[in-house]
Amino acid sequence: MQTEPTETLAASLEDAVAFVREQAGEVVLSSGESLIDHALGTAQIIEKLRVDKPTQLASILFPLAAYIKHPEKVLAERFGDEVARIVIDVRKLLQLGVVSVKAAAGAQLPQERRDAAAQRRVQVEALRKMLLAFAQDIRVVLIRLASRLQTLRYHAATKSEPIEGLPQETLDIYAPLANRLGIWQLKWELEDLAFRFQEPETYKQIARLLDEKRVEREGYVTGAIERLQQELAAAGISAEVSGRPKHIYSIWRKMRGKEIDFADLYDVRAFRVIVPDIKDCYTVLGIVHNLWQPIPKEFDDYISRPKPNGYKSLHTVVVGDDGRAFEVQIRTQDMHHFAEYGVAAHWRYKEAGARGYSGHVSASDEYDEKIAWLRQLLAWKDEVGDAAPGSGAAGGTVGGTQGGAADEPWEQLKNASIDDHIYVLTPQARVIALPQGSTAVDFAYHLHTELGHRCRGARVDGAMVPLQTPLRNGQTVEIIAIKQGGPSRDWLNPQLGYLQSPRARTKVRAWFNTIEHEETVASGRALVEKTLQREGKTSVNLDELAGKLGFKSTDELFVQVGKEEFSLRHVENALHDAPPVEPAAYEPALIPKKSSGASVAQGASSGVLVVGVGALMTQLARCCRPAPPDEIAGFVTRGKGVSIHRRDCPSFLRLEARTPERVLQTAWSDEVMSGKGSSVYPVDIAIEASDRQGLLRDISEVFAREKINVIGVKTASKRNTAFMQFTIEVSSGAQVQRARILLEEISGVVRADRKA
Repeated sequence: MQTEPTETLAASLEDAVAFVREQAGEVVLSSGESLIDHALGTAQIIEKLRVDKPTQLASILFPLAAYIKHPEKVLAERFGDEVARIVIDVRKLLQLGVVSVKAAAGAQLPQERRDAAAQRRVQVEALRKMLLAFAQDIRVVLIRLASRLQTLRYHAATKSEPIEGLPQETLDIYAPLANRLGIWQLKWELEDLAFRFQEPETYKQIARLLDEKRVEREGYVTGAIERLQQELAAAGISAEVSGRPKHIYSIWRKMRGKEIDFADLYDVRAFRVIVPDIKDCYTVLGIVHNLWQPIPKEFDDYISRPKPNGYKSLHTVVVGDDGRAFEVQIRTQDMHHFAEYGVAAHWRYKEAGARGYSGHVSASDEYDEKIAWLRQLLAWKDEVGDAAPGSGAAGGTVGGTQGGAADEPWEQLKNASIDDHIYVLTPQARVIALPQGSTAVDFAYHLHTELGHRCRGARVDGAMVPLQTPLRNGQTVEIIAIKQGGPSRDWLNPQLGYLQSPRARTKVRAWFNTIEHEETVASGRALVEKTLQREGKTSVNLDELAGKLGFKSTDELFVQVGKEEFSLRHVENALHDAPPVEPAAYEPALIPKKSSGASVAQGASSGVLVVGVGALMTQLARCCRPAPPDEIAGFVTRGKGVSIHRRDCPSFLRLEARTPERVLQTAWSDEVMSGKGSSVYPVDIAIEASDRQGLLRDISEVFAREKINVIGVKTASKRNTAFMQFTIEVSSGAQVQRARILLEEISGVVRADRKA
């Protein structure tokens, strides 16, 4: 498509400004700044980020959205659907109110203060992630950052105080976010301005210590860079040299993090040199030391001795012509890329605070990779903007082309998925992270188990919604609960979509298990009491009776009676002083059943092909009991045909090592692998569990529910631990895996594994 003329873009921006002036009039924002001034200031900041045309238009229009009716419709008709959507999404981000964390009271214990601080850190990190996850279009985040910077600039220019909490929110969320995205020109200004309002006395003190204005500091660095570039050019070295002047907030963080005085800071002024290869790094180092006097103790060679996290670079501190020290970092492009995007990314130790300076980081590797990928896209966008012909329109924007190479990074950035969670808000603005697809019921259980049980409805952003409705990023969820009650069994039906979180499903199952237990106890109690009435023994102490019968508590007795696993005749015998019967003697026996007719143990087809032939005599080895889709191998026996083993069977491995010439290639037939075979295969399951009454019954119920035939069982008990081995018939390994998972959910079961 043809490149859009600069005049059209400029006219569109002027049209947006005129529209805001016409609609806003003299509207003043809560900060005290006029709406039109805020719109223009935000647009100027956004323009320097080399964004596309829709983003520029949205940066002008978004403050107006709160003051016109049906803003999405109005803006879409005049400026297009994309601009309208960006504007509305930016407005939604305003739901992230100021992070208000109450200061610890003087009477609080140190542990309470630590707990409050830890909770605050969790909430701040959740807000940062929510900001990115909520705005899947990263351009929305860029506008929000620019808007916050404009607000701080206004307060600084008018010497007015921002609303309470705004500076802290900027330092906690917006500045780190700009840092993570690599938008340095926003990061340092957000930090300095917020710090100016947050700690005004400290800010002024550091400013005085610097004894030079920022412009002068940057001017000195610029002069040093020009001098070094001349020397590098004379030496024939191609290098990229950029300044790193420290700002006030960064100086304060480093003084606090390293616990040093201002006089001990050597890198208040610094610059970085990026060269093609390692050899050039050391050549540049020699040139730097020739130009300025080095401080020997402040030289670090992280190329020959990288940091534990893999970071590589040369760091040296030299004394400038004015007698003041400054730092020089020298690295290759690959080292720089690793430092910016890899595990040694600058933002990771910066955000870790004092712990970070000692090498500790806590960021998630998976989350880091997503952030790094997004930062690379932003950098790619700038590179394309530099290379694209005609992209210098309107302050160097990339929006001048339609459908060309310059638009490709933005197309990816529009739908950059940052996180696999969603972040929703409570009515009190607390951020809750939930798995994708979570519903209001998941949300309720995340807040509190009892709230989940009593949940009967939900309001999302003020509107009633069905409980199965999937939640989206940034929504405010309010749970409607009854005073008493419990969950519905429908919630456990995956087809109905009430629950997505395994944590919530576990809580619902636990509730029903508790209810069933209570009902069983009540039923058993009623039966025992009826027996006592019939025998005329209503005054008997139930605790003594339970102990006499071998139970630890009356509830255990009632449960066994309620499940019909303990006969009331034994209660009658105990009432008449007959010898008590050990409960273990009445544990229901699992009688081995005959194998089904389709079992390979009874001659049914095993579905095994030996070197592609299915007619050879084969038998499944009992030592490992293979079943499809296990990887198998054959071993030629003497007089009994081919014995089929699992490929990892220890017995087979010994045979193979001793006589490899008797090993044959085998495989399951296509019919068996497709699940169309009718044969079943014996498999051994080994179970280890805490010994208790009813354990065998609970295990039997699992096999019964899964319609698994049990053809053999061995049990042993040692020191209150039961060791059991069941031989079951299954049609595939998948059936074994499902049975194992269900068995491990039984109370007391430590493990349930297929026997090797």
